[in-house]
Amino acid sequence: MSADITTTQPAQRSDWLWYLGVPGVGVVLYLLYGQLIPISEWVTALFPVERNSHTGEAIAFFIYDVPKVLLLLTGIVFVTGVLRSWFSPERTRAILAGRNQIWGYPLAALLGVLTPFCSCSSVPLFIGFVSAGIPLGVTFSFLIAGPMVGPVGLGLLYGLVGWEIATIYLVFGFTIATVAGAVLGRMKLERYLQDWVQELNAGPVGDLPEEQLTLVDRLKMGLEQVREIVGKVWIWVLVGIGIGAAIHGYVPEAVMLRIMGGEAWWSVPAAVVVGVPMYTNAAGVIPIVEALLGKGAALGTTLAFMMSVIALSLPEMIILKQVLTLRLIAIFVAVVSSGILATGFLFNALL
Repeated sequence: MSADITTTQPAQRSDWLWYLGVPGVGVVLYLLYGQLIPISEWVTALFPVERNSHTGEAIAFFIYDVPKVLLLLTGIVFVTGVLRSWFSPERTRAILAGRNQIWGYPLAALLGVLTPFCSCSSVPLFIGFVSAGIPLGVTFSFLIAGPMVGPVGLGLLYGLVGWEIATIYLVFGFTIATVAGAVLGRMKLERYLQDWVQELNAGPVGDLPEEQLTLVDRLKMGLEQVREIVGKVWIWVLVGIGIGAAIHGYVPEAVMLRIMGGEAWWSVPAAVVVGVPMYTNAAGVIPIVEALLGKGAALGTTLAFMMSVIALSLPEMIILKQVLTLRLIAIFVAVVSSGILATGFLFNALL
C-alpha cells in the first residue's frame, strides 16, 4: 500500500509541473510578443545602416517578423496539437464515412478547417478516406480546406494582417472547398483514380474506441507537435520573411501597384500562375502576403496568390500523383483555380 502511494506522488508532482508550467510559459511568450517592436528597433539600430533606407527597412521587417511569426506559430501549433488528440485521422474518417453527400461537403470542409493536418498527410488521408467508402467529392472538400484554411494558417493570418482579412479568407476558402468538392463529386471521377486505389477493398468504419488520454497526455502531444512541425517549417518561415523583407524594403509601391493592383485585369491569373510552382506553406507565405498588402497590392490578387500557393502547390500535386491520374489532377486544379480566380476578381471589383 505504501509503495503505491510512493509511486503516485512523483507522478502527481509531474502533472502539476505541466499544469503550472504550460500557462507560465504562455504568459512569458505573450509578454515577449508585446515587446517585439522596441526589441526589433533596438537590434536594427545596431546595424551600420540608415534606419529609413531601403536596407534599413528590410532589416527592420526581417528582425521584427522572424520572432513574431515563430512565436505565433509555436502557440498555434501547440493548441492545434492538443486539439488533434481529439481529432485523429481515424476519427475523422469515422465522422465522414456514410454521411449524406449534401451535408458531407460542408462537414468535410469544416473538419478540414478545424483539424491540423499538414500537406504531408494528404496521401495517407486520401487513401484512408477512399478505402472507408467516403465519396470522392467529399474527400476533396476536406483535402482542399485542410491546407488552405487550416487553423495554423488562419491563426498566423489573424496575427499578422488582422481579423477582417483572416475572416474573409476563411469564408471564401471554406466556400471554395465546399463548392469544388460538390462539383468534383457530381463529375463522377472515381474512374480516374490510380488502378491500385480503385482495387482497395473498402471495409466499414466502425466505432472507434475512446482513447484514455489525460490532460497531461494531450499537453505532451501539443508539445510534440511543436517540435515536429516548427522543426520542419522554420526554414520556410525564414525564406518567406526574407522575401517579404526584400519586397518591403526594395520594391517601390508604384511597381507593386502596377503588377498586383486591382486595375490590371491580368494580375489575378498572373498571381495564381506565380503561386502554383512555389514550395512553401502558410507559415512561409503569410509574411509575403503581409509585405504585398503593405505595398498596396490589391486584396483580391493577394488572396488569390496565397490560396494558389497553399492549395495548388506543385509539390503537393506531385505527391497526389501517387493516387490520382494526371487527368484527375488536371480537373482538380481547374476546378479549384476557378474558385480562386473568382475570389480574386470579386474582391478586386468590390474593394
